[in-house]
Amino acid sequence: MSFEPRSIPVDPDAQAALSSKGLDYRLIDPSDLASLDGWIDADHRGFHHARPREVTRDYERRVMGERRLHGVFDSGVPDPIVPVATVSSWPTGLSVPGGRSVDGWAVSSVTVSPTHRRRGIARAMMEAELRAAKQAGAAVAMLTATEATIYGRYGYAPAARAATIEIDRRRARWIGPSAPGRVHFVEPASLRETAAAISRRAVARTPGEIDRWSGILDRMLGLVDPESDSSRALRAIRYDDEHGQPQGFAAFRVTREPNEPGWAEFDVLAAATDDAERALWRVLVEQDFVTGVRGRLRSVDEPIEWLLEDPRAVRVTEESDHLWVRIVDAAAALGARRYGAAGELVLDIADPLGYAAGRYTLLASADGRAVVHVPRSDGSTDGAGASGTSAAPKRERSRARAAGAEASGSRSAARAAEPRSLKLDVRDLASIYLGGVRPSVLARAGRITASSNGALDLADRMFASTRAPHLSIWF
Repeated sequence: MSFEPRSIPVDPDAQAALSSKGLDYRLIDPSDLASLDGWIDADHRGFHHARPREVTRDYERRVMGERRLHGVFDSGVPDPIVPVATVSSWPTGLSVPGGRSVDGWAVSSVTVSPTHRRRGIARAMMEAELRAAKQAGAAVAMLTATEATIYGRYGYAPAARAATIEIDRRRARWIGPSAPGRVHFVEPASLRETAAAISRRAVARTPGEIDRWSGILDRMLGLVDPESDSSRALRAIRYDDEHGQPQGFAAFRVTREPNEPGWAEFDVLAAATDDAERALWRVLVEQDFVTGVRGRLRSVDEPIEWLLEDPRAVRVTEESDHLWVRIVDAAAALGARRYGAAGELVLDIADPLGYAAGRYTLLASADGRAVVHVPRSDGSTDGAGASGTSAAPKRERSRARAAGAEASGSRSAARAAEPRSLKLDVRDLASIYLGGVRPSVLARAGRITASSNGALDLADRMFASTRAPHLSIWF
């Protein structure tokens, strides 16, 4: 999904709704530096960041200049060039189970000034972004949320969790296998191009990761303001495999009081292979003169406790929802991922905003490929497969149904004719989509209704992911 995101016009419904309240909903022209700088100031204010210095402002201009920025303006405020609300968005890929990617619409920088609350500003902006996602052809929209009670009303739900992991250095005796390659200290600037290639491969193998945008590695590697104290404290390591090919990298800082052991802290560890992941963890946990190692935005399914003699050396200090997903095109989203078991499952999806509402038949074959049938008003069905085609090949449908029949074992012909089905809300579909939550858990919570226990068992197996969904960045 490659196109100029600003080619989508300003949403007329949002514009009209906000205009009726004396507010101006406007698309920012990045070539207008005064307007762009005002938007950046509002974004920093909304997230309680310090006023940007010039080097930071230059970086923000580059990054935001590639996105679709909207601001809500009030001509009656003392500084009317600074919007009272902001939002940014752009098309990007979302990794899904099976090493695949689905077209997504990333939403970020959602702020509303506390002086302008309860005027419907957030609702106008968020509903406009869903319409933009639909117009762009995205199957899903996604965001990371600072508040957990805002976005459910627009159909978003937690789809991948993240954790902060702490390791007590004194108890961290490595028992894992030795990697065949080597880890090297490198200068962050020298890692820039290599890191981009590694990140692409790391993203592809982990459901829940999104494509990295231009400039994010500069931030990760301390290259936005390389002479700042924070950047100068950053150390970078790179893992090269036995053939000398770079396969992973990490960036960390040691924070401490003078002459006291400190903490090695990192929120950047990208590995394209399991060997690279283990080797980087080993170097991080085997450093001297540190009390411990702290990794932020890590997977809830990290292997580190299985690599140490004392698993109690590992402590999860924070675990929370991180990536929120909103299904926009259910057929395209369901057809994009691979499934953990063969079978046929009917999904009755409720969506108050209408985007994903409907009855969908999901047919998964033994190799994980799926065909999705969507009933039309004349009673026939359209099918969408993993490639996003509008018509499902008959051979693929037959293979999926045969595999589903085989997986059902000795069901009687009468029972086989009854589709196994789930009734669920679009938010619940988002939560199970990447495999982060089992459908049976949501059924126990009263959020999903199944036609039978067999339907829940099948859904659990189909939506399972071999790798826990994980997003290792904020956006």
